[in-house]
Amino acid sequence: MIERIELKNVISRIEEPRRFIQVLAGPRQVGKTTLVLQALDQVAIPHKYESADGVSAGNAVWISQIWEEVRIRMKISTQKEFLLVIDEVQKITNWSETIKKEWDADTRMGLNIKLILLGSSRLLIQQGLTESLAGRFEIIHLSHWTYSEMQSAFGWNLQQYIYFGGYPGSAPLIGDETRWKEYIRNALVETSISKDILMLTRVDKPALLRNLFELGARFSGQILSYTKMLGQLLDAGNTTTLAHYLKLLNDSGLLGGLEKYSGSAVNKRASSPKFQVYNNALLSLQLDTTFEKAQKEHDLWGRLFESTVGSHLLNNAIKSDYQLLYWHAGNYEIDFLMKKKEQMIGLEVKSGVCSENLGMSLFKGQYPDAKLLLVGTNGTPLDEFLKINPIELF
Repeated sequence: MIERIELKNVISRIEEPRRFIQVLAGPRQVGKTTLVLQALDQVAIPHKYESADGVSAGNAVWISQIWEEVRIRMKISTQKEFLLVIDEVQKITNWSETIKKEWDADTRMGLNIKLILLGSSRLLIQQGLTESLAGRFEIIHLSHWTYSEMQSAFGWNLQQYIYFGGYPGSAPLIGDETRWKEYIRNALVETSISKDILMLTRVDKPALLRNLFELGARFSGQILSYTKMLGQLLDAGNTTTLAHYLKLLNDSGLLGGLEKYSGSAVNKRASSPKFQVYNNALLSLQLDTTFEKAQKEHDLWGRLFESTVGSHLLNNAIKSDYQLLYWHAGNYEIDFLMKKKEQMIGLEVKSGVCSENLGMSLFKGQYPDAKLLLVGTNGTPLDEFLKINPIELF
């Protein structure tokens, strides 16, 4: 079984002195539960793993009950420390208030009970943490699976990763693309939208939210103004509504909207977003084609190629301390812009015959201290770029 790179970090946090609640956060189907179970197999600290999957939502007492059981076990066995892991914690109503009460009680009593929380809804986990547990937690982010992980676990080549993306649960289904798309649509997309957004947040136009996701995923890697979106979406609201729905999709690990870099915060906020899926499977899901045919369509494969770079950068931006933007001036543009404090890296993606990009020259003229990187033809090969942690480029 593959061990994700975050496993060492989780084990290290378990073994250090009790300071913070550890939270494993990430989108659905990236292996959060598997990772924490792997960690439990490798640590010596006594532990208890519980899942709220079958617990009724209103049973907040359940958390206090299992916590008290741990306290009793520590007292009887005279153990000096204990680890409690609660999975699917977001399914319990007011879970964060109960966690806060029990954690603070242990702190007052000097009980060395460490805690790991994880759940399938990144959106709800984030809401609970910010509302009740400020200053008491650290987040370990798990992103979608990388090319290296899909290659190691399933023997995928680069072309398969470009088209099918990085959902490990879908890997056995790629031989039957109709079945694969149904799995991505029903088990991942619809579950994320229904359970992670619509059940947790007020959404007045759920059909519009779904249509926005489909539009954004189909145009991944492309800039689309909110005005143009309104013209293509049924039951469209206003630009504020679309921006809000796009944020919800982003927080759920489905679809991001990159902002334009202009050097001005005001202009950046008012810019048209550049859509970017977090996983290329979400783009391929929208296409009326097959893996074999897509490779023969030059323009389409170029879009998939660029979106693969974007998803790699976007997933790592969450875990690392950099912003992912795009740059555009008139008819000139740079595909992606990484920004870390005052440092900037412009990235251009080329999947076919490499032609001169005047946008890179213009960008360099405006920002002479910025680095420039070409990915693809006549630049860093895509398979090599996907094995680099982008934060190392600074």
